[in-house]
Amino acid sequence: MQAPIEIAFQNCDPSEAVRSEILRLAQRLEKFSSRITSCHVAIIREEKRSRHGGPFKVDIRIAMPGHKDVIVNRTHDDKPEREHVMVAVREAFGAAQRQVEDAQRDLRGEVKLHAVEDHGRVARFLAGEDAGFIETPDGREIYFHRNAVLDDAFDQLRVGSEIRFVEEEGEKGAQASTVRLVGKHHPV
Repeated sequence: MQAPIEIAFQNCDPSEAVRSEILRLAQRLEKFSSRITSCHVAIIREEKRSRHGGPFKVDIRIAMPGHKDVIVNRTHDDKPEREHVMVAVREAFGAAQRQVEDAQRDLRGEVKLHAVEDHGRVARFLAGEDAGFIETPDGREIYFHRNAVLDDAFDQLRVGSEIRFVEEEGEKGAQASTVRLVGKHHPV
């Protein structure tokens, strides 16, 4: 990290044990990205309730050039274990680590693009085969096989069943690589 880690305590006393844990976890983030230039952490004790103190809120802001800042705002509701500051800090840094890993994948261009699903209806089945054709809204027919149907729903398909599918080019033309039944128990 190019800048020292900044740690602030609000509505609670500063603790060397907490500060040491934050420094350890922040330095561990550099294992996932060498691009981190700064890290700001705020430990906030929620307002006290009756006899017990409130849970901790942990805010983390991590700067990475070429990417928007990683921001974690973890409020831990009324769960009793979240009243311990170390639990709140570790959970917040776990979320920060996942975001830093995502940012690194994004910066390397490794973000997986999800295929857009098209809409259609089962037009017909091939007699004696575990396959059939989908009719698209523009009138084309797309081949599909039982193995492309998700959730073992091939036997639930009927002519006219509404489906979503991902089209790809096969050896003999257009085919569906993924077929998802749409209906009452099969959301879009």
